[in-house]
Amino acid sequence: MKTNIYQVDAFTNELFRGNPAAVMPLDSWPTEQQMQAIALENNLSETAFLVPLPEQDDADFHIRWFTPTVEVPLCGHATLASAWVVFNRLGWQHDRVRFQSKSGPLAVTRRSDDWLELDFPNLPFESRPTPELIRKALPNAPEQAFYVPNDTNYMVVLDSEAAVTKAAPNLALLAELGNQGLIVTALGTQCDFVSRYFAPGAGIDEDPVTGSIHSVLVPYWAEQLGKQTLEARQLSARGGILRCELRVDRVAIAGQAAFYMEGSVYLP
Repeated sequence: MKTNIYQVDAFTNELFRGNPAAVMPLDSWPTEQQMQAIALENNLSETAFLVPLPEQDDADFHIRWFTPTVEVPLCGHATLASAWVVFNRLGWQHDRVRFQSKSGPLAVTRRSDDWLELDFPNLPFESRPTPELIRKALPNAPEQAFYVPNDTNYMVVLDSEAAVTKAAPNLALLAELGNQGLIVTALGTQCDFVSRYFAPGAGIDEDPVTGSIHSVLVPYWAEQLGKQTLEARQLSARGGILRCELRVDRVAIAGQAAFYMEGSVYLP
């Protein structure tokens, strides 16, 4: 079977920055083993697979996301990249596309400024003592962390943007968290807040720009700063900019995209 594949850099308007994602529109689902093998072969933090849902009134495509090692329940940058492909390569005639996912309904709107705006869930989180494993992996981690039950991430808030930039957690130790990842965040100096994200147990040592963690970061910082609209930056080597807004039980996460590549995949 021959199928198209696209690669898009998300949360940036420059090639080779932001977070690259592979996008594969399909007519029907391959096996999970095939999708996992394709994601491993692509060797990107995420590969998104799309199947159209022409008979459904509440969704246009079903979307699934795979890292090189696991399927994940929510992914922002690969959803944004998928929307770019739908809008620019699949002949989509609307400015909004709706996805059905393991995290419920998601939508992406193409705004008048050409930014793509994700409509994501507002994920609950709870304060708990920082696990000893994280304290060992990141010695400057505070005593209290936040746990996100929906996607099993932990989040720690550091003293400054400089501390986030300099953070160098022991990835071998963090890998023992399994599929759980670690969000590191602080107030920003030229934006509202900054972050980085590490998930070696899910095959991602450091994710360049992670839309989905902003489903937690935005409600947290909105409460801390007393504002609903925030600008965020992820401080990986590639970097990315996100414009966010808390909308009660939803979070709007907007970013740009830069198209890199398209080709064909031949499946057995």
